[in-house]
Amino acid sequence: MVHVYNCHPFASQQIVQVEQEPGLFCCGGGALFVVAVGGCKVEAYNLEQEGCPLLCRFATMGTVRSIQHSNIGDYLVTIEEKNSATYLRAYTNWRYQAEEKARVGVRLLGHLLRGASLRGAAQMEIIEIPLSERPVAVACCSVTGDLLVGCDKTLVLFTLRRQNQQNLSQQTLQSPWQNTQQSSSQNQGQNPGSNQNLSILDFERSVILHLPGIIPKQVALCGGYVAVQAELEVLVLKLDATSDPKNQEEAPDPPPTGNNTHTFVTIREPADLWLRLNPTDFLLLPRHQELLGDRAKDCGLSVTMEKTGLEDRGQYTVSYVLYRRFAPDFFQGCTVEETRLHSLQLHPLFTSNQSVCDDEPACVFCFFSLPNTGYLYSLRGGVELLSAYQYPEKALEAVLTDHLLHVITKSALQCFSVRCAAVAARVEDPYIDTTMRACPPCSLEVCALRMQLFIGLRSVCVHGRHVVLLSAADTETPEEAERNAQRRTIRKWTCSRPRESSAVGHGWNLYVVGTVSPITLYYEMVEYSQRYAETNPQAHSCRHLLSEAHLLLRASLLQPAERQRTDRQALQEAFRENCAQLGDCFSRGIQRDCHLALPYYRMSGLSVTEVIGRNRPFPSSPHSYGHGFLFYLKHFLLEETDQILSQEAADEVIEIFSQSEPSQLVSVCASPSMLHASPTQTWQRLRHLEDATGVSVPLTIAMATMALRSDDLLQYTQLMDRHTEMMLVYGFIEEPTLLLHGGSGGKDTHTHPTALARHLTHCQPGLLMAAMVALHENSKVQLEHADQVFKELGCEDGLLVDFWEAVLMASSQEVVIQELLFRLASVYIDRLAHAQPDPPHTPGASRSLKSADDLINSCSHYGVLYPWLSVLTPAHPTSSPQQEELHKLQSLLCGPSLSVCSVAPLLERLSEETLWGFSLHLLCATRRGQYDSSMEKLLDRCPQAIIPYANHQLQDTHMALWWQKLLPELCNRTRAAADNSILLAALKETLVVVAMETSPAEFLELLPDDGTALYFLPHLLTCSQRHLLA
Repeated sequence: MVHVYNCHPFASQQIVQVEQEPGLFCCGGGALFVVAVGGCKVEAYNLEQEGCPLLCRFATMGTVRSIQHSNIGDYLVTIEEKNSATYLRAYTNWRYQAEEKARVGVRLLGHLLRGASLRGAAQMEIIEIPLSERPVAVACCSVTGDLLVGCDKTLVLFTLRRQNQQNLSQQTLQSPWQNTQQSSSQNQGQNPGSNQNLSILDFERSVILHLPGIIPKQVALCGGYVAVQAELEVLVLKLDATSDPKNQEEAPDPPPTGNNTHTFVTIREPADLWLRLNPTDFLLLPRHQELLGDRAKDCGLSVTMEKTGLEDRGQYTVSYVLYRRFAPDFFQGCTVEETRLHSLQLHPLFTSNQSVCDDEPACVFCFFSLPNTGYLYSLRGGVELLSAYQYPEKALEAVLTDHLLHVITKSALQCFSVRCAAVAARVEDPYIDTTMRACPPCSLEVCALRMQLFIGLRSVCVHGRHVVLLSAADTETPEEAERNAQRRTIRKWTCSRPRESSAVGHGWNLYVVGTVSPITLYYEMVEYSQRYAETNPQAHSCRHLLSEAHLLLRASLLQPAERQRTDRQALQEAFRENCAQLGDCFSRGIQRDCHLALPYYRMSGLSVTEVIGRNRPFPSSPHSYGHGFLFYLKHFLLEETDQILSQEAADEVIEIFSQSEPSQLVSVCASPSMLHASPTQTWQRLRHLEDATGVSVPLTIAMATMALRSDDLLQYTQLMDRHTEMMLVYGFIEEPTLLLHGGSGGKDTHTHPTALARHLTHCQPGLLMAAMVALHENSKVQLEHADQVFKELGCEDGLLVDFWEAVLMASSQEVVIQELLFRLASVYIDRLAHAQPDPPHTPGASRSLKSADDLINSCSHYGVLYPWLSVLTPAHPTSSPQQEELHKLQSLLCGPSLSVCSVAPLLERLSEETLWGFSLHLLCATRRGQYDSSMEKLLDRCPQAIIPYANHQLQDTHMALWWQKLLPELCNRTRAAADNSILLAALKETLVVVAMETSPAEFLELLPDDGTALYFLPHLLTCSQRHLLA
């Protein structure tokens, strides 16, 4: 469907003063090139000046049949005929013909003149480009300046090269699908008399493609894409350059022809090719076919690449991109001969992040047209049909630009909208089609703008904002026209050539129509859309027209800075205004598209207060708010933004949700943006909600929060006492914003406690702790965000550690467990390091919510204290906070989860001079398996603990240490201090264990040889008796 809007895209119209009837013309480089009918002369007119004055004129070497201009290199290329022969020629430095008696040089391709031009005299050059076949179509690449020539069965690609005058060594530009040339503005603005930096253009034959199954009528080239158009077929290929010959696709070589060697990329002849080439007594009509992407290789057309002898500079590969075939349609008012494709075009689109000289285009589009329908495809990033243009009458030619599609019929110039900007915007910005940013879809229905009427239009070309039209009155009489029409309808369908213009024409004109700037057309579209809004604000046409205006602005903003003619600040201001208008449309629109109000309002830069003001209900429905507006408000209020509403705006939001979505009222009241809302009015709305829906825990907490903000502690207490602590925790899980603000945007998002959380810190710390742990375990808050909350509450030394201990008890995530174990061990060590050498036992110090015994009994990560620790650090009747920290740290070291190696460096802060400090170092060494050194240190510091230590630690695989290490050590120390009762008692206990665990022979080997064996005989006797009984 094509929408029609009465917006005028044309601003001015002037007639070019041409002496003879134009036959061919083209535009480029700010100039209009005109060739008279059957003429051998090119006239160049300045399009940028009023009246289009003549720039220069120069003669060609034959009758021009086709002419094209390349902005890159600022050269002209022509197909000329002379003496029944067809030639391809390029005209460079044509601007020097503005001087009288200017020199002209003629040379062959690749043969540089060594005469006057290299000695400093600037001159126009005519480059003769030899071909083995007759050229039928030419195209210039708007990205690289390369030249594509279509012959009867081949395509020849010529790479543009530039050689500096001062250096005759040829310098090859980059590959044909990389931007290589300077902007044409360098050539356009230069003084013809200045040749200080004169460069000489030349071409190099780089690729020859053989296409035996298609007869080219038009060709196009852009950034490595090659398009060929036949009568009813279009084929698009992609040429890729590679420096590695191994990457070139291999295929069997065909039989050699002459001295040329061919590399076949694919060989596939269509099954009905002989029918198409040899129609005899029947008419074959091909069926419609569309093949996109890799499927295009199944089109049945073979593509053969011929080597040119320059393979040392790189290899090329060919891939199929698009194939489209049409069947003649007899039911659209067109004859068989008139049903043919025309206006083939490859159009690149650069974005503001690119430069035309340095980067590949962000997007490449392919356009071609039948007399009644035009087709626009996007090629990069996946082939896709963007739009199909249904013309109201037979179209003769069409030209695609960034903003509009210009189509001419016999009597009118029409303009259609395009979707190029929608594709490019999504390529440039990955956040489009999210809640951050939006853009009208690529599949948006196109629209037609007001047409401009003419008489006898024949041809069209576009340069910038100038549309050049050729009109000529029809010279046929009505009787001749009727006879010719009847003759054409009964003629068989053949590949006929287009009818040439009559040489005896009359009434011709060459028009230059100036288009308005995109921002001017935008304002006209906005004004036009207001007419729909007055009658029906939700009219589809209103939204569609604003979307068209949006794409117009996007196309201008996407253009590189050097191509923009409108003030960028004005464009951005209009863009924000348009986003606000689209936000208004979607805010009141149908529920299916209501979510688009959010990104458009965001892009508009409007504050929430301004958006609320734009969405107040109409007088006819005072309590009706649009789905999109409510979606925007909910997303704004619940996504933790930093913008805080004023009391007036916040109270209005409460009223909005009270009327439209009462179920969201608790979440809205808990939003950080609603801090200034009136607590009294909010409490009343919540009370009404409770009366209507019944009591719920989140609703009760929300009402208690409003009572707390109103300093009504009695009401607050009554409300909080309605539910148990566990039910309140479930309420916080259901609505975390009642306790915390922030924390939903990742690790970098700051989290703040609410007023209720601050109050719970002093009045109900246990509830706060349980709620925070529940939020963490239900993935409502991250560990880092919880740290921020407790630090902001001033509880980093108290409740924060309690929170870590509680999460350690509840968590099952190994990463979280190891992180918390290290944090807790660090805190315990830090507290002990800052304590006095002998911790005082002052019961008045602040205590943790969980004691060491509580943690040992309820958390598997806290181990039961080893028995020998009670000897080193006996428990006091009145425990102190420092003693609790010591027992917690000892319990962690006794537990199974803490990695001793991770905390060993931290223990260096604690001295071994005190027994409690010594106990921690001894624990760490024991966990590391250093039993020998540990027993030595224990015998030195606290020998009465050696037997409890050995009984607990020297078991199973370490049992042998009783007689291998402990027994010899005690013997030596007892011998040195015979009156030490502690050592003697330890020795007796050791001998009892050794006698029980060894054989008599092993026990005899352990006896000392210093004459004290008598002391060991009772234990030897016990060992022998045990052995006999066993």
